[in-house]
Amino acid sequence: MNIPILYEDDEVLAINKPAGLVVHPDGRSSEHTLSDWLIEKYPNIRGVGETINLTNGGVIEKWGIVHRIDRDTSGVLLVAKTQESFLNLKSQFQGRTIKKSYRTIAQGFFKEKSGTINLPIGRSKSDFRRWSAEYGARGELREAVTDYKVLGEGMVTLPKKKEVVRLTFLEINPHTGRTHQIRVHLKAVGHPILSDALYSPKSPKVLGFERIALHAFSVVFKGLDGVEHKVEAPLPDDFSRAIAELGLVC
Repeated sequence: MNIPILYEDDEVLAINKPAGLVVHPDGRSSEHTLSDWLIEKYPNIRGVGETINLTNGGVIEKWGIVHRIDRDTSGVLLVAKTQESFLNLKSQFQGRTIKKSYRTIAQGFFKEKSGTINLPIGRSKSDFRRWSAEYGARGELREAVTDYKVLGEGMVTLPKKKEVVRLTFLEINPHTGRTHQIRVHLKAVGHPILSDALYSPKSPKVLGFERIALHAFSVVFKGLDGVEHKVEAPLPDDFSRAIAELGLVC
């Protein structure tokens, strides 16, 4: 695998995860993961971090992985190279002091050009794979807060239906780290992410997206010495082409 390295020092590695790559094993499939690549390229990472104990007695090894992004989401991801660094980054994630920013393309136009979505998230009542921030969510409802800012708007026409599709390019800054938080929040406010097969299965097939239009653009964290670092992952080709087709300058 050719995985770009965005930043590296003795403590931390920041990589640009391509869409389609799973971060760590799930205990069910044998596909190659980012964790496998890390152990091959950085064998000293083995033993750094934590493992996941499965109910069948198995163990998922995710050495160095401090956080994750979904398989079809691209972008920046931090990896700890030492146990001390792992605990430092984990503490920042738990304390919500790490700043993450995403870019996405959502369906529809927003009335407000910026705002905050403050809706608790629970389990979907209709699909065990989904989470929900809408009425009827099941189980424990956990706090979830997401800021958004409109970066641009555009329209495309479906050739066969002659239907106009309105789309918005967004900056997304989550304050919490719930599973599928950005996807769930945007769906809850009526603007699901383009090409999100799980939360918007009838999403229009436009702009050439073969995966969910979500990219982890930047992360800000502090090293063990307290110095702040900001790492950015350039927009991938599918985003660049989509932005150009929408006539946006970003």
